[in-house]
Amino acid sequence: MARSRRTSSAIPANPSAPTPIAWQPQTLVPPPELNGRFPLTNVSPASLGGRRPAAAVVGESVPVSATAFREGHDAMGVTVLLHRPDGTLASATRLSPVGDGLDRWATSVRPDSVGDWSFTLEAWGSPWDTWEHRASIKVPAGVDVELELLEGSLLLKQAAATLSDEEDQATLLAAASTLTSDALPVPVRLAASTDPAVERILHEHPLREGVTSSGPWPLRVQRRRALVGSWYEFFPRSEGASLTPLKSGTFATAADRLPAIAAMGFDIVYLPPIHPIGEMNRKGPNNTLTPGPKDPGSPWAIGSSAGGHDAVHPDLGTFADFEAFVTRAGELGMEIALDLALQAAPDHPWVAAHPEWFTTRADGTIAYAENPPKKYQDIYPLNFDNDPEGLYAEVERIVRFWMDRGVRVFRVDNPHTKPLWVWDRLLTSIYTTDPDVLFLAEAFTRPPMMKALAQVGYQQSYTYFTWRNTADEIRAYATELAGPAAAYMRPNFFVNTPDILPEYLQHSGPAGFAIRATLAATLSPTYGVYSGYELYEHVAVRPGSEEYLDSEKYQYRPRDWELARRQGRTLAPYLAQLNAWRRDHPALQDLRSLRFHHSDNPQVLAYSKADHGDLVLVVCTLDPRREQETTVRWDLEALGLPASERFIAHDLVTGAMWAWGADTYIRLSPWEHVAHIIHARRP
Repeated sequence: MARSRRTSSAIPANPSAPTPIAWQPQTLVPPPELNGRFPLTNVSPASLGGRRPAAAVVGESVPVSATAFREGHDAMGVTVLLHRPDGTLASATRLSPVGDGLDRWATSVRPDSVGDWSFTLEAWGSPWDTWEHRASIKVPAGVDVELELLEGSLLLKQAAATLSDEEDQATLLAAASTLTSDALPVPVRLAASTDPAVERILHEHPLREGVTSSGPWPLRVQRRRALVGSWYEFFPRSEGASLTPLKSGTFATAADRLPAIAAMGFDIVYLPPIHPIGEMNRKGPNNTLTPGPKDPGSPWAIGSSAGGHDAVHPDLGTFADFEAFVTRAGELGMEIALDLALQAAPDHPWVAAHPEWFTTRADGTIAYAENPPKKYQDIYPLNFDNDPEGLYAEVERIVRFWMDRGVRVFRVDNPHTKPLWVWDRLLTSIYTTDPDVLFLAEAFTRPPMMKALAQVGYQQSYTYFTWRNTADEIRAYATELAGPAAAYMRPNFFVNTPDILPEYLQHSGPAGFAIRATLAATLSPTYGVYSGYELYEHVAVRPGSEEYLDSEKYQYRPRDWELARRQGRTLAPYLAQLNAWRRDHPALQDLRSLRFHHSDNPQVLAYSKADHGDLVLVVCTLDPRREQETTVRWDLEALGLPASERFIAHDLVTGAMWAWGADTYIRLSPWEHVAHIIHARRP
């Protein structure tokens, strides 16, 4: 819970010599989480101490935990009250103690609709649990026997008086009578207090003393696509394009590609910018500064005499063609994600109409974008400091313009290069009117900015997964994302992008592509691939670079999908399998249940996920060149299985079935199968 903080607008006359302030102990106030009868601290999930809503989606199992403790040795309990957006109570669930002597309590809740939910934690003294523990020691030892049994009987009568169910009342009153019956042996009398029916009733309807509340803690519940989905990125202009002569594809020819994408099981088709491209400073093939007269340029250099962010490139077609494309995707069960790139080509209409929206250098020229050593001479970045209100109004207008044309998902280009207040305001405004609209932050930047973007409302974020290759790197990063970060950030594990051809993929061959796809699709509920991944495209423009040779960012790149299929030179069938398994298994749609298990070989990674009674185990090699062997030691307790029990392991990849136990020998070959993806269940 947030502490209050004093602020002042007064500026000392001499800041270097402030006036001393005497310390006054009577003015100190305990932080709110330590007020009340029982302290409640370290509440989770929480974003910015509850000043921002924590993240959740419909149907997600959301872990709730807190540190709660009391003086002395008496028992206590903790309950979480989950409230719907209209304020009504959805559930009241007791937390269980976790850890060993850490006073940590945990359970989970599962909201079932979109909206701004909340939860409140209540800590309370438990006189029944205190008595039960004390009596279980003293009565068998013959200490204060009659007094203890009498006090237990009185507590049962007190609990019965709070119940509305007559059958439950009768059960507790009968147990109370047994406790004080002189006609029965003492062990029989005491056993009445631990009757399963009595324990159930008092667990569901506990006696509570000194109830202390913490909350309400905000929980923003969004549609499932905010957490779960598979993305496919492609350039419409390349589908149906011609290289001799140079000719762009269109929305109509690109729509012909949609059935194949749907057949691979993807949920979202992400399009780079579809707007007119600037003529001035246009880039040629491989980012050269000397384009030919018909070279198409970079789609991110938005704007020309044909229009800006509220126009479509004439080569692609009309608005009617775009809307038909969106409709066709919907018919195939997919959504369209549109790139929101807030920048302008030098001939964008904004430049003439609003030069104040850009940065003017000392020589009077407008500054183009740079990320040294990279230079983007074809792009002018926006400057929100000169006319913040005017520029912000235009940004929101553009977003709503495309929302009106069927776009409900936006991938935002370089959001970390804009002030945070822009996103705070924009995402809040859009959520208020259209809570189904989702935003993905393309921010490969410093962790604090990535975290802040998520906290101000981005539903998803690109991550560093692209560069995490070793077992230690993957374990550490995925554990962070599935743990504390899950309260505010939802990861999208893109395996590649038009900007990023990872070094691993450049040298790992087809097995490397299968490995990275397996990891992305099973570690994260949302992942993505950029077109050409299924064809194993891996040639960089130069050694040491992550740029593709003949990058599609600067030229048309038509691909012969049918030839690749006939030659068997495609990963598409495996991607289709991965996406099918993700849809069939709730465990693979979950983020927070991710657990890593010990592997004797650092070249083999083992982990598990579980949800809705579904348990999936993954063992994946990290070596695309050599066969690897290991023994995996499964933490059966974490899997919810008895330590001595064997379980049925159904390999989704091969169809084979085995009986596995705590220790499992594994052999993986990059020429056969790079992973076992196991549906585990008891015999």
